[in-house]
Amino acid sequence: MTEWNEKINLTAITEEYDVATKHFLDCKAIFDYVNFDGGERIIDVGCGAGFPSVVMGITDRRLKITMLDSLNKRINFLNEVVKSLKLENLCAVHSRAEDLARLTEHREQYDFAVSRAVANLSSLSELCLPFVKVGGYFVAFKGPNVSEEIENAKNAVKILGGKIEKVVNYEIPTTDLKHNLVFVKKISAISPRFPRKSPKPIKEPLK
Repeated sequence: MTEWNEKINLTAITEEYDVATKHFLDCKAIFDYVNFDGGERIIDVGCGAGFPSVVMGITDRRLKITMLDSLNKRINFLNEVVKSLKLENLCAVHSRAEDLARLTEHREQYDFAVSRAVANLSSLSELCLPFVKVGGYFVAFKGPNVSEEIENAKNAVKILGGKIEKVVNYEIPTTDLKHNLVFVKKISAISPRFPRKSPKPIKEPLK
């Protein structure tokens, strides 16, 4: 990752200790709160350099994970990671979430959607919940201050067929950082209106 980061912008975090803690240990926290049985189908929306998807795929190679990103350079990097680490449970897809979520083979087909992307919860819910089957979950990796963001997203989540079930606060080991996992359960099928075409989910979040 640090080698590729010299050619393309993958992450602002490049020191080995910081990568290990702020990326890897942060992403691994989901395993403390979800008991995966290994057969789950997961999509990482806006996966960037592969967080949390690569970490999840290394931790449990039974998970079937799709890594979605709109930038082809990142997909090329992720394909190299998959090849080098023989992560046969991972595949990288170059597309926008707004487009891929409208394809039958992806729409409401996943047990989990995860995202660590930098966007508000309302926008992320519109991009992620269309992928999740009823009864499944969208899990958002968030920083320390999420209360106001969650409050602002409640109605949007409801419109999108979801319900904010719980928020888990955790501390990244060996650091003073406290982050949050927001669990949104998919309780009903999503309207065919969503997701709206780019850039509306980001530029005009549902209220």
